[in-house]
Amino acid sequence: MKIVINRDQLMNSIQDVMKAISSKPTIQVLSGMKIEATNEEVKLTGSDSDITIESIIPKEEDGIVHIHDVTPGKIVVQAKFLPDIIKKLPDDTVEIESDDDLNILIRSGQAEFKLNGQDPEEYPQLPLLETENSFHIQIDLLKTLIRQTNFAVSTSETRPVLTGVHFKLENNQLELVATDSHRLASRQIAMDEDTSQIEFKNIVIPGKSLGELNKILDESQESIQISVSDNQILFRTKHLFFLSRLLDGNYPETSRLIPDQSKTEVQVNAKDLMQTIDRASLLAKDNRNNIVKLMTQDQHKIEISSNSPEIGTAEEVLQTNSISGEDLKISFNAKYMIDALRAIDADEVKISFTGAMRPFIIEPIDDAEHILQLITPVRTY
Repeated sequence: MKIVINRDQLMNSIQDVMKAISSKPTIQVLSGMKIEATNEEVKLTGSDSDITIESIIPKEEDGIVHIHDVTPGKIVVQAKFLPDIIKKLPDDTVEIESDDDLNILIRSGQAEFKLNGQDPEEYPQLPLLETENSFHIQIDLLKTLIRQTNFAVSTSETRPVLTGVHFKLENNQLELVATDSHRLASRQIAMDEDTSQIEFKNIVIPGKSLGELNKILDESQESIQISVSDNQILFRTKHLFFLSRLLDGNYPETSRLIPDQSKTEVQVNAKDLMQTIDRASLLAKDNRNNIVKLMTQDQHKIEISSNSPEIGTAEEVLQTNSISGEDLKISFNAKYMIDALRAIDADEVKISFTGAMRPFIIEPIDDAEHILQLITPVRTY
């Protein structure tokens, strides 16, 4: 194999593919990155068994030549040193050549590196997923859905299924839900294309996979194809394949956690509330749960406070748009509340409480986007 390729284009693909390569792989060959060259393209592949990423560099696109010379072939190169080598090469083009003995030569300008390669035949093949179970979604919308839900997945392995985001596609509605049992994030959208023949009810994608996917998705491309099999999901664009395993187990029925009535309702400016909670939490961060308290007052005001016996107290009164229902005093994790408000990304929010020890809901006043955040309060007495 021999390729002469644009260095920056190669570097961009390497950085994407590196996100799938583990420093402690289960199979030795997975410590490497597979480079496969044809007359039309160069394909880079990285995998840690859970995630596989393929980045495709076309020979020419939009009148720009990326690959200047190619002799088809494939090789696996050690991934640990490759990014730094390519990044620091002196010229704009890179020559990579391998021989039958798996020796690799990387040359640019007067710089030359000789590396030991690995047999590409030992590298696992990317499975083919049925395209019948596929649908398309706008990339910028998918990135928004991930941002609004993925932060709420569990980081504990005691219930592995909660470390993922639940994808549900039914009746042309796509819903993403994440929960760690202390908070819940939900977003639902109506699909633009007809997906009435496709139905997914128990698809749980690891939060780690979605986090990495979100980092490498290019918003300059319009849409992405999503294909699902029994235990894997494939996200595919023109130049990217992102394959992830799915989590085993049944995702809990989260709809029953969401209260259908409230005893107290507060409407407030989201940015003002977030900044007030952030200030109050400055003295609560030493507290294991980062607890702040909210108490309703007369004249549509709420008091946000925190108390750290070793440090002191913080109190701030915030004017709301409206308060209706019963008086309320409730404690909650400040970080959870700030995360929820940031995910909703609305000017005005409505917070519906059903009591001091019952989960409460935050949603935009204008809920055209069907986004909901739920937080479980903390007992402080």
